[in-house]
Amino acid sequence: METYSLMREFADSWMLLFLFLFFIGVVLWVFRPGASKGYRDTASIPFRHSDKPATDEEART
Repeated sequence: METYSLMREFADSWMLLFLFLFFIGVVLWVFRPGASKGYRDTASIPFRHSDKPATDEEART
């Protein structure tokens, strides 16, 4: 069997299954319980300290 055919069969079967399971894992990770607090905190970063730079203590939190 030539290399192209072998790689094509692998990509059509096992790699497709692996990528599908990886996608489902990422979706479950993103929508896991408790993750929304971290996303809200990260999303608000551009709106913090709009009038002055943060102090070192504020930047650590």
